[in-house]
Amino acid sequence: MQQLIFVILVSFAVTRNHANAQELDLASCLKMADTANLSLKNSSLDIGINEEQRKVYLTGRYPKLIYSGDYKYNAIIPGQVVPAAFFGGTPGTFSTVQFGVPFNLSNTLQLNQILYNPQLNYGLTALRINDEIVRIQDQMATLDVKQQVAATFFNLQGLYKQVSFIDSNIINLDGLIANMQALVKQQIMIQNEVDKLVLSKLTLQETRNTLTTNILQLEDYLKLLIGLPFDAEIQLVQDAIVEKTILVDTSEIYYPEIALLEAQQRMNVEEKKGTKMSYLPNLSFYAAYNYNYNMKPADDFRVGIEGAFLGLRLDWTLFDGLEKHYQLKVNALNAVKIQNQKDYISQQLELRTRNAKRQIELNTNALNLSKEKLALAQSIYNLTALKLKQGLIGSNDLILADNGLQEAQANLVSSYLLLRQAELEYIRSIGELK
Repeated sequence: MQQLIFVILVSFAVTRNHANAQELDLASCLKMADTANLSLKNSSLDIGINEEQRKVYLTGRYPKLIYSGDYKYNAIIPGQVVPAAFFGGTPGTFSTVQFGVPFNLSNTLQLNQILYNPQLNYGLTALRINDEIVRIQDQMATLDVKQQVAATFFNLQGLYKQVSFIDSNIINLDGLIANMQALVKQQIMIQNEVDKLVLSKLTLQETRNTLTTNILQLEDYLKLLIGLPFDAEIQLVQDAIVEKTILVDTSEIYYPEIALLEAQQRMNVEEKKGTKMSYLPNLSFYAAYNYNYNMKPADDFRVGIEGAFLGLRLDWTLFDGLEKHYQLKVNALNAVKIQNQKDYISQQLELRTRNAKRQIELNTNALNLSKEKLALAQSIYNLTALKLKQGLIGSNDLILADNGLQEAQANLVSSYLLLRQAELEYIRSIGELK
């Protein structure tokens, strides 16, 4: 009676917690990860950062207005050696003349405008391709996180099923132990037979405690992936132990890994163009206005001098020590490397998809066999338990039947998890994990 009351109280507590818990299915978990996963948030920020970098680069087209001020006190006015004849002196002799005044205040306003820079267009094209690369990397990060979410979801489903089996086995053992205790009181059975079943029950309880700890750890990890606080209560919608239907139009398979390498190939082409463009000159316009104010307080001398000029500046590297020549060679080697990577990854992805299909077929058959084995093991256990109640067999036979049942239950959960993993691997390999 005390045990019954305890079970009722525990069931009530669990039911109340589940009532307050947030019920989640796999689709909900994946959707929450899209918006709340910190790793995916950072991946999305990379897209925004790249867009802002493009805006920064675009400012190279705009004129630049620069102000500079120089306020100087000449403690010792510098001198200059000049021919004495310049001032009517003796030819062939020289004099030292000081130019300037103690105080000099210079203010300059300069305008610079790029008129022609072949590297600028290359940079804009490279930034557009880099934006595509960042977005593909964001898609790959999303697929990886969603695969982690789905794998954790299914692992928890497997643990829940294992705990459910153990709870059922414990209830069955409790009933048998109670019946056998009655037989012991009637001196029909010895206590040793009962103790063997109690030992089996304790072993099951120990296993259940371990599984419960594993569940708590995985639930916390799932909360981390989908952006929930660790103290949040969650309840997962039960997943049926059946094969998932995988309906994918293979004509629209998307491999983000291949798309990434193709973008890198386009970037390689643009880098080659950019290197060749660097042979061309750069042309810029500039203009400046200067106001120089000079003071010599001792003589009460003050004068302001204005200056302004316009100009064109041409920069052209005629010989760079073969730097660009070797840059083009490096670029060509990188092009071959990227193509090799693309070919190899294409083969890897195709193999990954083919193997995942094979594993789905294999694990589907294994799951069906595990269901049949479990049904037989359950039938054997039920018949053995009935014979034990009738006193026709000993507890050893029941323990053997119970071990067979537990093994069949474990095999069923294992087959279920292996099938889900194969399904996830297949869906991830073709970029269809939604």
